[in-house]
Amino acid sequence: MYKLGIDLGGTNIVAGVVDENYKIIAIAKRKTNCPRPADEIVEDMAAVAIEAIKNAGLEASDIEAAGVGSPGAIDPVNGVVCYSNNLEFYGVEMAKMLKDRTGIDFYIENDANAAAYGEFVAGAGKGTKDFIMITLGTGVGGGVIIDGKIYSGSNCAGAELGHTVICMDGEMCTCGRQGCWEAYASATALIRQTKQAMIKYPDTVMWELCNKDINAVSGRTAFDAMRRGDKAGQMVVDKYTAYIAAGIANNINIFQPEVICIGGGISNEGDNIIVPIRNIVEGDNYARHIPKKAQIKTAELGNDAGIIGAAYICDLYK
Repeated sequence: MYKLGIDLGGTNIVAGVVDENYKIIAIAKRKTNCPRPADEIVEDMAAVAIEAIKNAGLEASDIEAAGVGSPGAIDPVNGVVCYSNNLEFYGVEMAKMLKDRTGIDFYIENDANAAAYGEFVAGAGKGTKDFIMITLGTGVGGGVIIDGKIYSGSNCAGAELGHTVICMDGEMCTCGRQGCWEAYASATALIRQTKQAMIKYPDTVMWELCNKDINAVSGRTAFDAMRRGDKAGQMVVDKYTAYIAAGIANNINIFQPEVICIGGGISNEGDNIIVPIRNIVEGDNYARHIPKKAQIKTAELGNDAGIIGAAYICDLYK
């Protein structure tokens, strides 16, 4: 039997059929086109699911169970999206709506939790019991696995790791607080920090890298400048890395997982970012004198993590 996972985002709906070895054998996708009524989006989700199943050469009856990773606060037991500001969903009974349209049993989980569970069962966290995944993108997402189960708190809104403060009265975060880790360690924050450095250091090679257009700055600009020996680029990377490490150390000190992994586009920098983070965290880890320490790794599954995790969350709730 096969499972099916849907990664529901504000931009795209992507469905994948996953086999027993956690391999995606077929996918289908279409634009989310939000905001629009939940009925319309769920209708498209069901259509994408059926399309992915057909692309795999299968029938709906071949699918053991299916899951969705959705933005927002999710009640996984009842299959409800309690609230999602990105989708403008309030109390959407998504599992029931999808089963009515496909005949398949669906399970719903927060998208960051689903990605973390994907890495847990098939990627950087495979073989562990206590695991954390951090995703550095537009924001800072996180998923926490404790004793093999997703931790989401008493109200299904836990593990918002990006919204812990690392700098009192610091940068304003989109959540309304000041100084959140997300406001310093997201790719969005890196771009802001890069632009600030370019204005301060007009001779930096970063201007050349973005064709003298500050609006063309990306998350790679400072790293590319660093590789060319640019001091301003190196300063941006060093500071940004320290911000990431501050949050990583906080999470290690709170949870002491076996593994904490970093995903998102920034993780593609590999050792350029992982090695200095490890070095900083080594000194900030409360358990630094204990032989067993949390390992810091890069994520392994890329964009597949959300689909694989969504497909297999049925193992937690069915």
